[in-house]
Amino acid sequence: MATDLFSRDMAAIEAAREAVESGVEDPEALRAMLKKIADAHSKTVRRAEKLVRVSDRSEARMREASAKIEEQQKQLELAHEMLAGYADDLESEVAARTTELRFERAKLATLVDLGIAMSAERDEAHLLSLILQGAMDLTNADGGTLYFMSDSEDSLEFRMLRNNSLNIRLGETSDRPISFPPIYLKNSDTGVANHSNVATHAVHIRSTVNIPDAYENTEFDFSGTRAFDMANGYHSKSFLTIPLIPRGGSVIGALQLLNAADPETGETIPFDAEVQGFVEALAAQAAMTIDNQKLLTAQRALMDSFIELIAGAIDAKSPYTGGHCNRVPELAMMLAQHAHESTVGPFAAFHFDTEEEWHEFRIGSWLHDCGKVTTPEYVVDKATKLETIYNRIHEVRTRFEILYRDKQISLLRERLAEHDGSFDLEAECGEMLQELQDEFAFLAECNVGGEFLSQDSVDRLAQIGERTWMRHFDDRIGISQDEHKRLRGMPAASLPAKETLLADKPQHTAPRQTAVIERLHERGFRMDVPENEVNIGELYNLSIQRGTLTNEERFKINEHIIQTLLMLETLPFPSNLKRVPEYAGGHHETMIGTGYPRKLKRNEMSVPARIMAIADIFEALTAADRPYKKAKTLSEALKIMGFMCKDQHIDPDLFLLFLEQGVYMQYAEEYLELSQIDEVSLEPLLETARTCCNAAA
Repeated sequence: MATDLFSRDMAAIEAAREAVESGVEDPEALRAMLKKIADAHSKTVRRAEKLVRVSDRSEARMREASAKIEEQQKQLELAHEMLAGYADDLESEVAARTTELRFERAKLATLVDLGIAMSAERDEAHLLSLILQGAMDLTNADGGTLYFMSDSEDSLEFRMLRNNSLNIRLGETSDRPISFPPIYLKNSDTGVANHSNVATHAVHIRSTVNIPDAYENTEFDFSGTRAFDMANGYHSKSFLTIPLIPRGGSVIGALQLLNAADPETGETIPFDAEVQGFVEALAAQAAMTIDNQKLLTAQRALMDSFIELIAGAIDAKSPYTGGHCNRVPELAMMLAQHAHESTVGPFAAFHFDTEEEWHEFRIGSWLHDCGKVTTPEYVVDKATKLETIYNRIHEVRTRFEILYRDKQISLLRERLAEHDGSFDLEAECGEMLQELQDEFAFLAECNVGGEFLSQDSVDRLAQIGERTWMRHFDDRIGISQDEHKRLRGMPAASLPAKETLLADKPQHTAPRQTAVIERLHERGFRMDVPENEVNIGELYNLSIQRGTLTNEERFKINEHIIQTLLMLETLPFPSNLKRVPEYAGGHHETMIGTGYPRKLKRNEMSVPARIMAIADIFEALTAADRPYKKAKTLSEALKIMGFMCKDQHIDPDLFLLFLEQGVYMQYAEEYLELSQIDEVSLEPLLETARTCCNAAA
């Protein structure tokens, strides 16, 4: 600013000089100009002086500011030094924390991986090994022990033990058991809780016990540990004992770890408190997994036992089918095992890959006849044609007795009326009485159903049945409500009433409800359903040409497979058992769709379902506990199955496997009587099976 004022004053003086040189004539004007110049100069001087004063003050301020800046610089340098120290400390702390976080992350990852592995493991020994090794890895422990609560819950039993230094691995397999005695939770004499042992103490208090040095510890009895160390040249120092407690449950055992090692030096150190938290988390997961597995095992055992109980009850219903439900699963498993082991041929791709699949098949085989709980015993056990709940041949015999006596009485009355009193009863009616004897003998033989009944025999039965007798008692009293319903709409005959010797009466039949038939068809059952549910007509039953069963009774027996499927398909089977209904329900199907209940064909059935058919048939043929047939020998049974193979009733590939692998003999040696095991001409049977296989292909 001072420079600008000075320049302006010099310009004014220069202007005045030029004016004088140019000859200014007006002195006043010149004075005014000079005065103006003088005033401007004075102002300039004053301003310059002011600027000097301001400059002096500014210089003092600058010196003061400079001093302050120097002071601040020193403070900044000091602060920088302090911050640098802080930064070094922070960097060290961050590095330490990073290492710690990396360590914890690794432990957490290990814990998560162990949790996933434990939840997926189904084998108990593998699970316990996984738990124990995982805990040892988390803590870098040299040894570990798993204890389980005894069934009586009065002691801890050694379940698995490991020690790396001593190369000890016990309890992992059946050939390396742990022989150590259990540790009792209470004194047997006083009943006082055992707190002298660290494992039982942890169980009693339901909390972790961390012991840095067992040899310095006076709270617990480590005499057994010292004896072990002395015998094995070992030194047990640090212990970590954690009770195994499922969430909200009782203690099921304990996990004990031994001798934590420093990762760098290998020196035995106490178990770290932070690591202890990870092991406690693992123990909680392990306890839950073990408890769940025990629960699942118990449930499975209960279900298997219940299934076997049902099968046993079915067999127990009839002394003539005893053992069928037990034997069929064994035979089915034998054949399935050979199919599973096949590496070539039609079963090369068939495998049961897991124990669960084997279990599913075994349950299906156990339940293959569960529908028989609904089948009346008198139908299953029907040994004669007139048998219902009892053998009605006795009723018919009583009628013959009546006819026999009626004839005698009739003749006696005639002779009494003649008053001569001299006659030979046997001579007079002997021919008629013998005829009745012969007719009843014929009828009784027909009732047994041992041979095929010819049409001539059927006609003779009808002729015999036309004989009449007189009924003097009301046949509508003392009967059930169902019998009353069947008689509804039919007028009662006046007494005495003439009755035929044999009859098929309306009350002998019970029509089947149409809705029942419709429901069966809706569920995919394509069996032929008889019009009547029951038909106990006497002529109708006696006229059965083969065996002892009517169409209605045969359907009632065959209906067991419908009931099997209806029962099993309504059960909420888990995914690993979803094929049980299929395995259980297909053993009466054929390869060409002529079987029952759904008339499935070979390509609609799984290999296990086809195996069930062969097992069921062979067991039935060779069973020695049927009232209606004699047990077949091996050669007889296999010959029949050869015909069934030709007729495409059984799977030819499975029948060939059944023969080639000697499954029939394997079963026979265990379940058949010695008299049944005869010489088998195997080659013709094999040829039949091979021919059928080629035809099916």
